[in-house]
Amino acid sequence: MPSNPEQPWQTRDRFLALHSRWMTLIGEHLQDNQGQILDYWRIEKADSVIVLPIQGDRILLPSPSYRPGIGQVTLDFPGGRVSAGQTPEQGAIATLKRELGFEAASILQLMPLNTEGWAINSSFSNQKLYGFVAHLDNSANPSADVTGSIDSVSLTDVQTLLQTLTCLQCRAVLLEWWLNF
Repeated sequence: MPSNPEQPWQTRDRFLALHSRWMTLIGEHLQDNQGQILDYWRIEKADSVIVLPIQGDRILLPSPSYRPGIGQVTLDFPGGRVSAGQTPEQGAIATLKRELGFEAASILQLMPLNTEGWAINSSFSNQKLYGFVAHLDNSANPSADVTGSIDSVSLTDVQTLLQTLTCLQCRAVLLEWWLNF
């Protein structure tokens, strides 16, 4: 059967749905646009937020966190999942409180970098990433550990930070902000 890119793929059956509080693993048989039946695995997960916290002329960086997926401690921007019933904006505010200890009243401006969410891994997951820039009150102090900060936001500082960040999602948020600020 010749390939027809306009013919959508079809789900023939679902042979597994394994649910946890973090994700659902789904196994399906899909028929591709050439008529072939394929075993396919995917996950459904809650959307994520990453927040670029700026206080004055400084980008704040929380303490490094252990990342089980790569077995390393990494430096990342504050981030997390959007809980059920939360908007991405509410998720960003909750993330700033949880990871840096900033109360909502300390956030002078919360700017979304995207309103639709970016697909994180569209071939494997439905999860989207929402990026935010939070301008924080200069008089507010974080109650959580802040590893450091980038004290001036120049091209050299952004390039240095890009070399430090291993998280592709954090790098995407930083670049999107840098290209549009």
